[in-house]
Amino acid sequence: MGKPVAPSNQELTVLSLLWEQGPMTARAVRDAMPDGKARAYTSMLSVLQAMERKGLVTHTAEDGRNVYAATATKKQTLRPVLRDLVRDLFQGSPATALQHLLEGTQVTAEELAEIESLIAAQRKGKAAGKGKR
Repeated sequence: MGKPVAPSNQELTVLSLLWEQGPMTARAVRDAMPDGKARAYTSMLSVLQAMERKGLVTHTAEDGRNVYAATATKKQTLRPVLRDLVRDLFQGSPATALQHLLEGTQVTAEELAEIESLIAAQRKGKAAGKGKR
């Protein structure tokens, strides 16, 4: 099996809905799209069918309707997407990516505390790795 196909921006939005809300019909996905754009049911169905061909979603028949679910977790899907984004847009520097994110976004005190906790855990993990050699 080859490298997984990277999802498009629209496909990432659909996956995000499926991760947050669980399995959904094409109509429910269409109605929940956060950009507010009017879409035909058949357009959203085509997107979901293309995502299924790529292996991003799967469907089951429930009460005569197809219900779609993500095939991979958020972490499994986003890790390579973010890694490639940092590599391609920020010359491989997570610090530069984080700097741009923090400068362009309203960050709550709780989110800053979470970021600081993640940095501390990363430092602790790096320090623990040095002692194992």
